[in-house]
Amino acid sequence: MTDHISITREGAILKLGFNRPDKKNAITAAMYGALADGLAEADRDDSIRAVLFHSRGDVFTSGNDIADFMSGAGAIAGGAEIPPVMRFLEGIATAEKPLIAAVQGPAVGVGVTMLLHCDLVYASDASTFHTPFVNLGVVPEAASSLLLPEIAGHQRAAEILILGKKIDAARALEFGFVNEVVAADALEATALAAAQAIAEKAPAAMKLTKKLMKGDRAPVLARMKEEGVHFAAQLRSAEFREAGMAFMQKRKPDFSKLG
Repeated sequence: MTDHISITREGAILKLGFNRPDKKNAITAAMYGALADGLAEADRDDSIRAVLFHSRGDVFTSGNDIADFMSGAGAIAGGAEIPPVMRFLEGIATAEKPLIAAVQGPAVGVGVTMLLHCDLVYASDASTFHTPFVNLGVVPEAASSLLLPEIAGHQRAAEILILGKKIDAARALEFGFVNEVVAADALEATALAAAQAIAEKAPAAMKLTKKLMKGDRAPVLARMKEEGVHFAAQLRSAEFREAGMAFMQKRKPDFSKLG
């Protein structure tokens, strides 16, 4: 367990919060494990009617902790035991209870791709969304290579997955993975009100409706595994080493000599 993920209850709502503001809420393997455990608890506990993702500080999450990944702690595939990151990704893909996200400030990498699995997403007018996977020498994850083109269309998905372009909240609303953009000081109340409205509805009907809307999860889980294989391979590549070193050294990566 880690105190970098806060797990609290507000009535029938389970709140999972990124609580590492000094590191821009960068996610470690331990944090992924805590998130996965929280999602599993929500599915087991009938008194929990909705899950709300939120954050402390002015960044939703800067994505994976690069040093953690470079050390191998954040491995996305391999070994007999399911890595914490994959437990989390599979957890958000198969969650039975509605998932709501309150995105305050920048969301990077998995901070964006996790939103594709949420049922309701609220963003502050200061939020930005950035998926620099290719920039870092890796590939998209969380089945985003499948889901984002379905939601936004191939060309828009390519804009952020291939080109790695950062978009603002208004553009994310246009892309279709954000429900509403609100002022920063109204964000938490807006997301919590939606979660509370869900919590008051008929629970069996709610779960069945979500299941019907989500449909067969097998293709999503299969794409996650396929992405995971390529992601793990890229973590061992010269491209990722160059991108990681460039990140640490605060310089632009040079892929021109990698063949």
